[in-house]
Amino acid sequence: MGETEKQSVARKENWFTGLKAEFKKIIWPTKESLARQTTAVVVVSVVIGLIIAIADVLIQYGVNFLVNL
Repeated sequence: MGETEKQSVARKENWFTGLKAEFKKIIWPTKESLARQTTAVVVVSVVIGLIIAIADVLIQYGVNFLVNL
């Protein structure tokens, strides 16, 4: 039973060592790059939201027009 515990601890240490090595490979974005990308996502989201809202109003108007004929 003692050997199993040693193997388990060794596996966890090996896993954490591998995890630490992988985190060192990550290329983190700069603040400027992150700000530009965030701005782009917000702008695109707002534009798509406006397009969907306008399409919704037009479709609603068309359905109301057809129902009231």
